[in-house]
Amino acid sequence: MSCQSLGEVLLHWSTVQADKIFLYAPETGATLSYGQLAQEAHHFSTWLEEQKISAHGHVGLYMQNGRQTSTIFLATMACGRVITPLNLLAPTDQLAWVLDHSDIEVLFYSPDKKQNLFLALQKTTRSFLLFELDPDALEGPFMQSKAGLLPSVQKNHAALLMYTSGTTGTPKGVLLTHSNLLHAARSMAAWHSLTQADTVLSSLPIYHINGQVISTITPFVSGGSVVAPHAFSVSSWWNLAIQYQCTWINMVPTIIAYLINAAKSGGVLPSQGQLKSIRFGRSASAPLPPEHHREFETLFGITVIEGMGMTESASMVFCNPHDERRRYGSPGLPCGVDAKIIDANGILLGSNLVGEICLRGNNVLNAYYKAEAETAEAFDGDGWLKTGDLGLRDDEGFYFITGRLKELIIKGGENIAPREIDEAVLKHPAVLDAAAVGIPDANYGQEIMVCIVLKPGTACSEEEMRNFCMQELGKFRTPRLILFMDDLPRGPSGKVQRLKLLDVIS
Repeated sequence: MSCQSLGEVLLHWSTVQADKIFLYAPETGATLSYGQLAQEAHHFSTWLEEQKISAHGHVGLYMQNGRQTSTIFLATMACGRVITPLNLLAPTDQLAWVLDHSDIEVLFYSPDKKQNLFLALQKTTRSFLLFELDPDALEGPFMQSKAGLLPSVQKNHAALLMYTSGTTGTPKGVLLTHSNLLHAARSMAAWHSLTQADTVLSSLPIYHINGQVISTITPFVSGGSVVAPHAFSVSSWWNLAIQYQCTWINMVPTIIAYLINAAKSGGVLPSQGQLKSIRFGRSASAPLPPEHHREFETLFGITVIEGMGMTESASMVFCNPHDERRRYGSPGLPCGVDAKIIDANGILLGSNLVGEICLRGNNVLNAYYKAEAETAEAFDGDGWLKTGDLGLRDDEGFYFITGRLKELIIKGGENIAPREIDEAVLKHPAVLDAAAVGIPDANYGQEIMVCIVLKPGTACSEEEMRNFCMQELGKFRTPRLILFMDDLPRGPSGKVQRLKLLDVIS
């Protein structure tokens, strides 16, 4: 299939397998077939023209997962427009900034998001069309329009405008083309041998790059199916996997931690026979602690393939192979991209030396949206994207992530990767989640703080945890400040937003 745009993909599958179910919405039992999606996209095309949305105009989406949400997400791109899914967790000021910066001409929002949206609208300087729509609606307002033809779309046309979380500053708009998205989805499908026979279970939100490309666009391009509940639920996860006979499950480390804890604390543990349809689980969007990786596989009998992606690269850039070579604690080998590691002066580093990871490939963005300075800073003269991630490559070519440049803890001149502290603390039997961050210190420049979430029904004192850290990390790396919290601040993918932990001591 040599399609050049997502619209061509839609026309292909709606011809080859019109009755095949693309999306299952388990809360309502609704489904969306490839044929229905194509029909609704044709109506949507006319509706966009009637609303005078420009040929390559931007469409905003402020809705949780649902049948109608996925329809608008894919139909917008199939109609040659640019879809901009908005982060449902974004604070009002950030939402207002994105609404202004993104140049959207029409915004679809769900009723439960109306209050926060209208607060943000009071702070915007632009005006655009607004349509309230139930994410689970079986029919959108555009179905009242006549069905029109899908426009011709070139592979280099913009398709998706996604904003980074902005935890360390103003969010950046990542503008991805049809070519970027198709290359990423095809690389993902080839790596995991995905076909029309595959069904993925994913509760990841469609306003995050993982939920967009891995959970939605990849099954769409490979002709498969997706089971997309509104959100993750420990109590229903395995029931959904069994009910829909899913062949793979798309997770983040937080989901894995909660499934492990539920199974070990008396929750329902499905037999491995009940889960036999699942070929593999996938974990990305944040590092997966090796202890959790091994424990999940032992409990559920499902091989977990860890990978890593970025918004700027339309998601996956590293992934472990499906054989005995896969590594615990590593996101794997380059997938769909070229990768290298450089030092602070831009010099290429050899094996086992820590530096900044750089990427180049057909799925990597060409430029940030309306941000020339940020684009110039992010790319070198040869087109390599400097990711801001620190890591190393071993002798076999596997990459290991040690942290972010902006999150690196520098204590007394020594670099300490926060993940090193996290993984040590997670070995304690009472710990469900943990995240370390550097805090100012008059003597060392920075000291270590760790924030800990305990498993329900367990207890651990600060003294006990400090003694545990002394054994695991030694005196120098033992956190000076240990805080117990109910939860950790996270982005839409479940990745801990470390620098927000500093707010608890400010």
